[in-house]
Amino acid sequence: MRVVIALGGNALGETPEKQKEMARITSTYIVPIIKRGYDVILTHGNGPQVGLINLAFTEGGKVNPKVYAMPFSECGAMSQGYIGFHLQNALVNELLKENVKKDVVSITTEVEVSENDSAFLSPTKPIGSFYSKEEAEKMPYVMKEDSGRGYRRVIASPKPVKVLEMDAIKKMNESGYVVITCGGGGIPVVKRGDEYQGIDAVIDKDYASSLLANDIDADILMILTAIDSCKINFNKPNEEELGVVTVLEMKEYNLQGHFHAGSMKPKIEACCDFVSKGKDRIAIITSIEKALDALDGKCGTKIIN
Repeated sequence: MRVVIALGGNALGETPEKQKEMARITSTYIVPIIKRGYDVILTHGNGPQVGLINLAFTEGGKVNPKVYAMPFSECGAMSQGYIGFHLQNALVNELLKENVKKDVVSITTEVEVSENDSAFLSPTKPIGSFYSKEEAEKMPYVMKEDSGRGYRRVIASPKPVKVLEMDAIKKMNESGYVVITCGGGGIPVVKRGDEYQGIDAVIDKDYASSLLANDIDADILMILTAIDSCKINFNKPNEEELGVVTVLEMKEYNLQGHFHAGSMKPKIEACCDFVSKGKDRIAIITSIEKALDALDGKCGTKIIN
């Protein structure tokens, strides 16, 4: 069976050394899935990493005079490269340790978005460091207050339309490779005339993972996060853990406001979209520690038609 596994932020780290260790730990949970016989395609986020890379080229919102200005799409490409390297290296080492003959490859992936997406009119995705209100007012970016912790630059988060390297991903997956792709939701590009060009944006990796899983005709979309399963009435006396849920039920819970935009909402919507577009598809939301158990039906939230 083909499974697209979307790694959450808890599978990565903000510093290179921390990330190497987190990638190593992550590999110990992914390799047992590969050993079980699943065809695995990995995606991952890049929230903290792309912000840190962008900051390396700026000082107080201005280009660092010691380096060149770096467009945000290029910063996304850089984050794909080094996160992909850490995951690829960790998986290769773990597969060797387990005597599994399997090649791993990471792909610098471009994902098309629409230049007319309404997200460009109202940026919402926070990136980079926190600043005081006075500092924020001097920045040449759109700055918004973030959860009482200060002001941060916000950037557009348009919906993904097309994975440009889809044919290559399919061919490598069918040839038996473990493929790491759509890092950080993919590098956002728009089509202008006959050319694709990078644009300042961040694509939600859950929506991109759903698009990828649909296009590659995966059997399972698994989104790994910090919790073992989804819940409704969260932190209330009537809190309820969700096991097996239909798309219709999950959409109703979403309409009722049980899932928040900055956390579970995009995961729920991505899963429902994937499952509803094919027969016998399954989406699973769980923690990385419970990934194999969730595939075995022992835990996690399982979304079906």
